[in-house]
Amino acid sequence: MAKQLRCLAAFVAVAVLAIAGRSQASPLKTEVNKVGSHRKGVLLAPMPREIAPRTHAPFQSGKCGVCHVNNDERNPGPIKQSSVNENCYSCHEDTRDVMARKYKHMREGAIEFCTDCHNAHNSVEKALLVEELGSLCLKCHAGIKNQLAKGKVQHDAVSKDKKCANCHNPHASNVERLLIALPFDLCVRCHSKDGMVSDDGKTMTNYKTLLAENKVWHAPIRAKDCSACHKTHAADNFRLLVNEYPAAFYAPYERKTYALCYGCHNDRVVSMEETTTLTHFRDGSKNLHFVHVARERGRTCRACHEVHAAKQDHRIRESVPYGKSGWELKVGYTKLPDGGSCAKTCHETRTYNNKTLTSSLPKP
Repeated sequence: MAKQLRCLAAFVAVAVLAIAGRSQASPLKTEVNKVGSHRKGVLLAPMPREIAPRTHAPFQSGKCGVCHVNNDERNPGPIKQSSVNENCYSCHEDTRDVMARKYKHMREGAIEFCTDCHNAHNSVEKALLVEELGSLCLKCHAGIKNQLAKGKVQHDAVSKDKKCANCHNPHASNVERLLIALPFDLCVRCHSKDGMVSDDGKTMTNYKTLLAENKVWHAPIRAKDCSACHKTHAADNFRLLVNEYPAAFYAPYERKTYALCYGCHNDRVVSMEETTTLTHFRDGSKNLHFVHVARERGRTCRACHEVHAAKQDHRIRESVPYGKSGWELKVGYTKLPDGGSCAKTCHETRTYNNKTLTSSLPKP
């Protein structure tokens, strides 16, 4: 009996504290009309006005009867419509139209209730959200939360401006994963500004301009699949790359550090010292990829190739950012009928011929 009384006292104490000091993190809830057979919608009770300055217009004007059967703040009664969402749609017809789109925000196999995310009375947050937007999304999306917790590099789009809503419509969309546009268009839309700077202080590329002015696109770009190389939310590699790739201009060659490239390309293009079939970038049978890359101080792929798009075949660069200042080092490459030449960039002018089996290049 004494144990039961102690439990009852603890329950009452918790209830009193909840009522007296209810906060944005744990607002009071009132059960409303049952929707479906597996869960019920809840209507969040008003918060103290002094701590929740953002107010729903009907509640602010004391017109409880807009949403409830009684126009009485002390006894508003149940909501008018058959479900929470229908009650909201009776005014928010634009949201009803949005919810007619192909992909809808769902939970437990059913459409989210408006009150899962919004307080219909008042709130500390914009749009009457029950919690700060980023935290609210991550409460349900545990997989993304885990990515962000573990990833060494995070996409700024997740944490800045509108956060998750930078890329997703929280209600519904005609694009999978509730994206506000097709993935490629979404990426280019944001990465289309001059002067953007990454977290490591380097100037980022205006990809709208780059892609418009350079018509030889890397295969993933032609497929409009940025996710072939980049993760969306967080990653362990710089630039959100899905696999390892050297971050510096020079790097000791190890196969594992080029895992990103070798996801599509044959690693023997670099590792084979002699070949007559794997690449046209050879002098006779001397593999010039091996000469340039497979060294203790090897040049990484970006030294000669633009990753996304360029004007020349094989996306040979006209210049490459060199050093911390981003100064453009001219590559000086010219394609020739039987090979090509590089003019006074990293070395004196040298020409290679891939039609013969004799080597004209001096040893590095």
